[in-house]
Amino acid sequence: MTDDTDTRSAAEAVAGEWRSLLAGSQDLVDAETVRAAHAQPLLRQLFPLVSHGVMYFSGCTGMPAAHVGGQVHPRGADGRFRVAGPKGVGTLGRAETLEEAFALVVANLPEGCGPAVLGGAGRV
Repeated sequence: MTDDTDTRSAAEAVAGEWRSLLAGSQDLVDAETVRAAHAQPLLRQLFPLVSHGVMYFSGCTGMPAAHVGGQVHPRGADGRFRVAGPKGVGTLGRAETLEEAFALVVANLPEGCGPAVLGGAGRV
């Protein structure tokens, strides 16, 4: 397989996962959260992951994931969204809106991050 084929396959895997999430086929996160993340061009290049209402991103399409940028947690008791660091470590901030939350994730992406590569974290 050539690098060009790997890139195309990775892009197809990323696009397929976004389509699945946008279609609401996974009951692990609300549609509004997915739409707000998808509105960020840099995040659309990464592999989206969700668990228990939390949305986060990987620089690769396989497992183990290469967590990048941060995680957006559902609205808390204070009415704001918590943005945690990659793998949920620390808190990058709290946001009033999902748009602000995902902008904070983008601001914390490593330089040169994306697009996602095919395979697990060892490929990044």
